[in-house]
Amino acid sequence: MAGASHYTPPLPSFDKAPRVLIVVAPYYRDIADMLLTGARAGLDGVGATHETVEVPGALEVPTAIRIAQRTGDFDGFVALGCVIRGETTHYDTVCNDSSRGLTLLGLDGCCIGNGILTVENHAQAAVRADPNDQDKGGGAAAAALHLIALGQRWSRTRGIGFKRGGEA
Repeated sequence: MAGASHYTPPLPSFDKAPRVLIVVAPYYRDIADMLLTGARAGLDGVGATHETVEVPGALEVPTAIRIAQRTGDFDGFVALGCVIRGETTHYDTVCNDSSRGLTLLGLDGCCIGNGILTVENHAQAAVRADPNDQDKGGGAAAAALHLIALGQRWSRTRGIGFKRGGEA
């Protein structure tokens, strides 16, 4: 039974509204729109301010986040998109490299919620993206918010925290 023991921690609260950038690859527009609906609702639920940018595909999402991390004023990021298996190995490349890019950014201190779906078919994507079903867009927003809260907590208590690119 998938999901039978699924636990989601409560969303954190913030003294100051976090500023979040949503980067979405709308290759499958209907899926992207559902992911966006869920992510925006999750961010709005804690009073976060947010804006959205579109990129051509999942491979461009990490690069867009890195550009915004260096040049923007964001506390965190939500990565959204969908990769559906096709007939070639391109699926593996896109899934692995987009995920690896996001992971490396996260390990460098970037607060990212990964909502890039990697699925076998459109029906699986629709279930996962639907805000009234699995709500993976909302889950990605929640992940980013939890990481932002952790960074703020540790920054206040120890004088250290996540640094944006270029800061010393």
